[in-house]
Amino acid sequence: MAIFKGAGVAIVTPFTENNEVNYDKLGELLDFQIGNGTDSIIICGTTGEASTLSHEEHLECIRYTVEKVNKRIPVIAGTGSNSTETAIYLSTEAEKYGADGLLLVTPYYNKATQRGLSEHFTEIAKTVDIPIILYNVPSRTGCNLLPKTVAELVKNVDNIVGIKEASGDISHVARLMSLTNGDIDLYSGNDDQIVPLLSLGGIGVISVLSNIAPKETHDIVASYLSGDVRKSLELQLKYIPLIEALFCEVNPIPIKKAVNLMGFEVGHLRRPLTEMEPENMEKLVKAMKECGILNS
Repeated sequence: MAIFKGAGVAIVTPFTENNEVNYDKLGELLDFQIGNGTDSIIICGTTGEASTLSHEEHLECIRYTVEKVNKRIPVIAGTGSNSTETAIYLSTEAEKYGADGLLLVTPYYNKATQRGLSEHFTEIAKTVDIPIILYNVPSRTGCNLLPKTVAELVKNVDNIVGIKEASGDISHVARLMSLTNGDIDLYSGNDDQIVPLLSLGGIGVISVLSNIAPKETHDIVASYLSGDVRKSLELQLKYIPLIEALFCEVNPIPIKKAVNLMGFEVGHLRRPLTEMEPENMEKLVKAMKECGILNS
């Protein structure tokens, strides 16, 4: 059984003016998401600036989220690392806190071989009992998790059950689904490719867009899975300009600005990320207004 079907939000991490994690504000965001139909919370992912969190902050964000959500929807903890031992530590702790699943990004910077990737994920999976979603995003990690490797992992490791695919390569995803006979929970990792990946057997998206449009992103997936492909496609295409604006600078720079524009006051970005360029913020504001997320 899948950890979730639908739209899971890769939620931002709010910070105070003193550059500390703002847990009260995180709680507001979690309630907003659940109240607006989000199907799962993904905490401490790329969008959550996990790479700038200390281990203590990282684990406290997971613990807080699990307790705040309180089983209303599944919580998936981002616990990937370019160090296998670090990923094992974060993963085993997240399981103790009650996370419903783990999201494991491919090791970044090291540029492991396919055998190295297989051994990395297998070693982590052996230390936990909860289900694991692999995360393939070669544009950020410099490392591509090939379909053959994924197929072997899914076949040989019981608790590796899914993949967040953000390669952007539809042929790659088609090959993956062919080699696994569709026996894998496929989630789009790109908001502009939700419908294409659903058409290949996907069951959802792990979304940046959901931070500001949770109901709408949920509806893209729910409409498709209920058989209303036309409505799903219409929604997907409607939000393409906003999605483009959300990725006109590296994620999570624009989405954090967008959440602030909605009035949530989630604070600044941690270095080395910087605030949006003024001309790009104008594009973002325009796109948010056109979609009705901001008042004109």
